[in-house]
Amino acid sequence: MESQVETRVVLLRHAETSAPDRFHGSESDVGLGERGHEQARAMAGHLASLAPGALASSAMRRAIETLSPAAGECGLVPERIGALHERRMGPLSGATRDEGWAIYESTMARWMAGDLGYTHDGGESYTQIRDRALPAFLGLAERHAGGTVVVVCHGVVIRVLLTSLLPEVPVEGFDRVGIDFMALNDLRSVGGRWRAECLNRIVA
Repeated sequence: MESQVETRVVLLRHAETSAPDRFHGSESDVGLGERGHEQARAMAGHLASLAPGALASSAMRRAIETLSPAAGECGLVPERIGALHERRMGPLSGATRDEGWAIYESTMARWMAGDLGYTHDGGESYTQIRDRALPAFLGLAERHAGGTVVVVCHGVVIRVLLTSLLPEVPVEGFDRVGIDFMALNDLRSVGGRWRAECLNRIVA
């Protein structure tokens, strides 16, 4: 039987990397740039004000560095969840936006048309991302049922989670889901039904 208590998950993308003009898949464990570190420090107080009972991130450097200042403010040790890593992007990882945009955009178009198993050579499909990330996300929420959890992960993964969880955000609108650096998605669940209080909100 599903719990009827409300669980809150504040899901946000990591801060700006040291090379924001490039695609970074799971193959690229890039860290934050100077601006990204500033963003993470600026957000720490706000995240602490939410009084989370737990913090979590992917195991990638850019997510860990983003959450580190908030962990200090909250006095919590973040959980690292490997299954929330960024999309595998194969040869697109490390390419400039100009070099890789056409391939990326055509893949998104196939997903929005319902071909969720499609991907470019060396990349990860929507289905593959959903099948690893969604169980990990739901398991985290279940472990902290009735509480508040802050989760830092990656842009495409966040889009897959939102379009999988929220009836008002269908996969056909995948490219309309905002995923700005450090933007918050405030999600609530009661009885296994998810809703969003806000999406892609910049607060710092």
